[in-house]
Amino acid sequence: MKVFVTGATGFVGKRLLRRLLLRGEKVVAMTRSRRNLTMTESAERLRVVEGDPAKPGDWTAEVAGCDAVVTLAGEPVFGERWSASFKERLIDSRVDSAKQMCEALGRLGPEQRPKVWVAASAIGYYGARGDEAVGEAADPGSDFLARLCVRWEEETRVAESLGVRLVLLRIGIVLGDGGGMLAKMVPPFRAFVGGPLGSGRQFVSWVHIDDVIGLLELALDRSTLSGPLNVTAPRPVRMSELAKTLGEVLHRPARLSVPELALRVTVGEAAEVILASQRIVPERAQAVGYAFKYPELATALRSILSS
Repeated sequence: MKVFVTGATGFVGKRLLRRLLLRGEKVVAMTRSRRNLTMTESAERLRVVEGDPAKPGDWTAEVAGCDAVVTLAGEPVFGERWSASFKERLIDSRVDSAKQMCEALGRLGPEQRPKVWVAASAIGYYGARGDEAVGEAADPGSDFLARLCVRWEEETRVAESLGVRLVLLRIGIVLGDGGGMLAKMVPPFRAFVGGPLGSGRQFVSWVHIDDVIGLLELALDRSTLSGPLNVTAPRPVRMSELAKTLGEVLHRPARLSVPELALRVTVGEAAEVILASQRIVPERAQAVGYAFKYPELATALRSILSS
């Protein structure tokens, strides 16, 4: 299999590249700068191309002849405080990237066109849902992030009219070494000032990064799978349980909560995402028999933090 990957130097992208190369696949990895990708193993099966996935460029020609496309690129949601200009960047980096990929696919004949596109989306699609258990059939939310995910997915769905099998990965809060939520939460805990964010009652739909890669592989390999796929662990937890378990794994207390007001003052509108309760369940992954490597939070955190 030959796979074209955008967002190849990101938190998930780097791990996906390693996994695909370990499987013996050929990979075309797209990055804004070659210097961002220092991977040398299996170099004969790895081709690195430069470009911006949200803009037209020579990179689009590299899609021809690939068996699959995986798109992971997008401005990090918590990269900056949510100003009007930053929100536009969040939109453009996702919606324009989807448009450019659809245009690249549309220029190809059926024999050159990838058979499957695995496209990152996010559980932000569902908005705040309280204690409701939410599967893939649920309606979208109405806040900024939900509306963004809807537009993102709508642009991507154009590929279905070209006969491309499309899998939309609605990815939850990814736990892994070197990035994601833990990169923000662990330092305060190590300094003995950790605790839950907000009231602690909101559900957090987490997933171990190994299961993100596992579900990506499932989406690539299972020819009968298409449409939305929740990439979350089977048992979401409340923020208070997440903080308590993190403290236990790190042998630190988890008593100093961050009040909602302090979060709103610190990160502005983005606090709504942190405080939103989302109890997202991976109904479709379980229905097709995916075996989660880390279904329980404590085991997942120990695998990441005990080394």
